[in-house]
Amino acid sequence: MICSLSELKGKEVVNIKDGEKLGFIDDMEFESDSSRVIAFVIWGRKRVCGLLGKEKDIIIGCEQIKLIGKDTVLVSFESIESNNCTKSKVFNFDNLCKK
Repeated sequence: MICSLSELKGKEVVNIKDGEKLGFIDDMEFESDSSRVIAFVIWGRKRVCGLLGKEKDIIIGCEQIKLIGKDTVLVSFESIESNNCTKSKVFNFDNLCKK
């Protein structure tokens, strides 16, 4: 299956290990020497309309993608932190106030 980035951008990403909806594909990373796609990027969500910054971006390696469907991309990993993906799962007042 051949997909363009514009087709992938509207697809929601779901972790099949825990059913968590991670967001939507916003960008991709590729290796310029081989022109090979190596990861998809989900931009971090804005905190309080962007006034308090945003969460970290989630980087999903192509090896973690299990299925690209019509509306959804299914990925498989145990936890975001242990698979070179970054996402802040803790959202509390202390995290909002850090500079």
